[in-house]
Amino acid sequence: MLKYSILLLFTVSLMFSCKNSKEKTEQVQKQEITLYTHRHYDSDKVIFEKFEQETGIKINVVKASADELIQKLESEGEQTPADLLLTVDAGRLVRAKNKGLLQSVDSKVLDSTIPSYLKDQENKWFGLTKRARIIAYSKERVKPEELTTYEALTESKWENKILIRASSNIYNQSLLASIIANNGKAEAKTWAEGLVTNFARVPKGNDRDQIKAILAGEGDLAVVNTYYIGKLLNSKDPVEVNAANAVGLFFPNQNDRGTHINISGIGVTKHAPNKANAIKFMEYLVSKEVQEIFAKTNYEYPVNASASTSELLRSWGDFKEDHLSLTKLGELNKAAVITFDEVAWDKGPNAQ
Repeated sequence: MLKYSILLLFTVSLMFSCKNSKEKTEQVQKQEITLYTHRHYDSDKVIFEKFEQETGIKINVVKASADELIQKLESEGEQTPADLLLTVDAGRLVRAKNKGLLQSVDSKVLDSTIPSYLKDQENKWFGLTKRARIIAYSKERVKPEELTTYEALTESKWENKILIRASSNIYNQSLLASIIANNGKAEAKTWAEGLVTNFARVPKGNDRDQIKAILAGEGDLAVVNTYYIGKLLNSKDPVEVNAANAVGLFFPNQNDRGTHINISGIGVTKHAPNKANAIKFMEYLVSKEVQEIFAKTNYEYPVNASASTSELLRSWGDFKEDHLSLTKLGELNKAAVITFDEVAWDKGPNAQ
């Protein structure tokens, strides 16, 4: 009886093993990946289609906000269909890593292509494109030689001149996190207080709205991401084109640490069903050809040094980047959020 039970147990175990092996084989034969993405650009759709055509690997795209996608990965656990998480801002990728949602990747292509400050030290996430957070200024009312650094935006000559988004915006949180990392918490708080004093209005709207407000005369300076200027210049809306043409771009801190950089980035999920295909896709995204598509159609800077930027990006000139490890943006995010609250950022200049 005992021998029969052992034999039966072995047979059942073998059957399940064969079934699981068959399922894995079928999964590989499907040649697909599931991508959770926060990005919503036409350039991405073009790139995804090219990858499918060139490799035969189908991309199942799931779109939502970064927070929603991270929550989705948490709730799905080992049952997630997601192979990759693609989002904007390094802080969000650090958050996903800290929640145990990403896994390390071994890729010579990624290691050799992406600079160390644009990726996780444990290879759990990688930067794909760069965007600089710069100062846009009114060509009519501001001379570029008046501008120098982020820190100088607190000078009294800019009182009632500065336009910027709310503190809930991740780009602002990461900018302040970079200032904390470079200057310390005390100086960063002093900077945030000084900036609030110089606000032209209560923070509101997106980066495009800040540029439009300069055209409307509501303020003279705006802190924005570079690629938004590209989108406005190439908009079908003449108001947006006029707004973009009304401003000049200034890259701060060129005589010290350099201009603050953020990224769009990607990581393989901890329970990715198709890890090999996921890595192949990431390597494809950092290829010279694809990096140039990002630059020409979405006005983002390549992370691949061999890729050319677009004519528009070249017209803005070369600039020195802050090479702060972007991991710091995630590590100091909470400190940045607390600082914004302490200086009553969202209540505007009249609150102080």
